[in-house]
Amino acid sequence: MTLPNLSSSPPQGRSLLWIYLKLVGMTLIWGGTFIAGRIAVQSMGPICAAFYRYAVATVILVAWMLYREGGLPPLQRRHILPLTLLGLSGIFAYNIFFFLGLQTVPASRASLIITTNPSVIALGAALVFGDRLTPSRLVGIAAALLGATLVISNGQPWALLSQGITLGDLFLVGCVICWVIYTLVGKWVMADLSPLTATTYACLIGTPLFIIPAIQDGLLTDWGDVAPAAWLGILYLAALGTVVGFYWYYEGLQAIGPARASVFITLVPVVAVIAGLVILQEPFTPSLALGGLLVVTGVFFTNRRS
Repeated sequence: MTLPNLSSSPPQGRSLLWIYLKLVGMTLIWGGTFIAGRIAVQSMGPICAAFYRYAVATVILVAWMLYREGGLPPLQRRHILPLTLLGLSGIFAYNIFFFLGLQTVPASRASLIITTNPSVIALGAALVFGDRLTPSRLVGIAAALLGATLVISNGQPWALLSQGITLGDLFLVGCVICWVIYTLVGKWVMADLSPLTATTYACLIGTPLFIIPAIQDGLLTDWGDVAPAAWLGILYLAALGTVVGFYWYYEGLQAIGPARASVFITLVPVVAVIAGLVILQEPFTPSLALGGLLVVTGVFFTNRRS
């Protein structure tokens, strides 16, 4: 796999279109992970679900590397620390915080907190990489976040603010911090490594860290009671949510930068709500329609060329 130079001009025409289509596909896949995850944790512990997800994903990634590139490329010493940070932040810590948060925080509130990712990443990219926060990008991020807030809160964002901060909320804030680190370090890593290589090494580093917490969560005793639907959810999370989703996200980071690529994360809760509407027969409300329109408009303005 040939890695384009990050210092070169961004892709144009058909190549740029494919990047945006992949980011849209990533959004759809990651929106579906909320449904798959909820199915999985109905019959297994949350840390066990995280371990199974990344154990399967790591096997798929290594097999893919063997097929595509004949194996994992050797690492240089300068790669060890950033790849370790990727495994610790985006694979291990993010999922620990995520599942711990979901034990006590409703899915709507959790999704709202996580949608702050793009704005925090845009700020981090401006500070670390010197990315410009243009007025169009600021307006786009604000509109997207407002739209996601309206969708998740059923048109009553003030009600969310009045509930205060709980320990579960703090865990989800930890998710945001971990994803910012994962995104910004990932862009730097891809100056030398392909998205597939970086993701594979991150999983190889992060996945073993789940073993001890997962054993305490019933890994060795409860696996026989797991429902078939839960295993299907794990396969979805591993093959699509982790392998395909992470790979396409990294390609987006490489092609259009952290601030623009990460804004697509704003759409993930909207997709999750729509999936809940279709699969779980949840009601369609005016706040869902207005919020979705604001999110789409926000993504457009954030990715608009100056």
